[in-house]
Amino acid sequence: MTTLLIVIFFLALLLIGVPIFVVIAGLTIYLLFSSQIDISAIIIEMHRMATTPVLVAIPLFTFAGYLLSASGAPQRLIRLSNAILGWMPGGLSVIALVTCAVFTALTGATGLTIIALGGILLPAMMRGRYSEVFSLGLLTTSGTLGLLFPPSLPLIIYAIVAKVRIDQLFIAGLLPGLLLVVLLSAFCVYKSVRTDVPKTKFQLKELVTATREILWELPLPFVVLGGIYSGYFAVSEAAAITAVYVLFAEVVIYRDIHIRELPEIMKKSMLLVGGILLILGAAMGLTNYLVDAEIPMRLLDFVKANIESRIIFLVVLNIFLLVVGCTMGIFSALVVVVPLLAPIAKAYGIDPIHLGIIFLANLEIGASIPPLGINLFIASMRFEKPILRLYLASLPFIAILLLALAIITYVPWLSLALID
Repeated sequence: MTTLLIVIFFLALLLIGVPIFVVIAGLTIYLLFSSQIDISAIIIEMHRMATTPVLVAIPLFTFAGYLLSASGAPQRLIRLSNAILGWMPGGLSVIALVTCAVFTALTGATGLTIIALGGILLPAMMRGRYSEVFSLGLLTTSGTLGLLFPPSLPLIIYAIVAKVRIDQLFIAGLLPGLLLVVLLSAFCVYKSVRTDVPKTKFQLKELVTATREILWELPLPFVVLGGIYSGYFAVSEAAAITAVYVLFAEVVIYRDIHIRELPEIMKKSMLLVGGILLILGAAMGLTNYLVDAEIPMRLLDFVKANIESRIIFLVVLNIFLLVVGCTMGIFSALVVVVPLLAPIAKAYGIDPIHLGIIFLANLEIGASIPPLGINLFIASMRFEKPILRLYLASLPFIAILLLALAIITYVPWLSLALID
């Protein structure tokens, strides 16, 4: 009973805004102390995490993402997308989706896409005669679109926590990620045709100019993914190459970023990384306690005693993860919940790679689900709109994302086909 009250106390601290790493670390220290386990177990877990080779990819990919965010890359990407897709019905809305997906994949920071691109895309969509409600819903739910595409940080963190091959996870996310983008794009085209949104004429000259502008940034995804899957370099080496390449392109070639601006960009990106690593370190210590106390096995026995069907388990899993995605940060959810759910999912015959894609798809969607989805609050501040208006605007897009989630969950081929 005392332990339960302590857990409730720490949850209350979380709800009133105490930093999550403080809550997790405090709870871990209490649980270890009450179980007479040396608290050096936390330090051991932190050291084990720090010596994980792939961990170095997190700060390098994050720094590259923040460099791209601070440069003119978003505008160049939007211009190229418009030159390619602007002629089709709903072209501008599809451009917004694709741009947000690519940008989120590169930065891996939830909400940063809304902040960085919202001010560009919302006025453009309004000028393109899209309704305000449609535009707000699209941009709000697109804030985390792209987390299934490499080199997304949540993919890397899941791979570290679940101890799966990161290159397999990268490639497993491609088809599910494309499914999300394609279904949302189809809805955008349908709405644009119904509301008679005007199209722009295709111009070869504009396509050539836009391609020439982004020529140095365009090869980046192919260099990173091609290098990893061809075996030329590891994920950590790919992260280093990406950071150096982006730094050279934005500072030397495009000159969008002055050298004196680099310290501030580094500081912002490393603040995010520092937060992630603090959460990871604290959560790994908590995971160590949970494993020692056989909590996952007890939870597994409880679930198996009450849920016999694999299908029912997946339904319950999705509902639980959507709630987690709505109420917790993605990074916190990954390091706290994955160690609890992975053994249970394995007992039901769910591949750990497939579980990772289900997990991230749920968290991606949960970030936009009312009433607590973080994207809703970020969009409300960014667009200066009432939160209730964003709730209503997001509902049609959430319904489509939930349909895609069902397909991703119950068709494991989609996640595993490219790695078999």
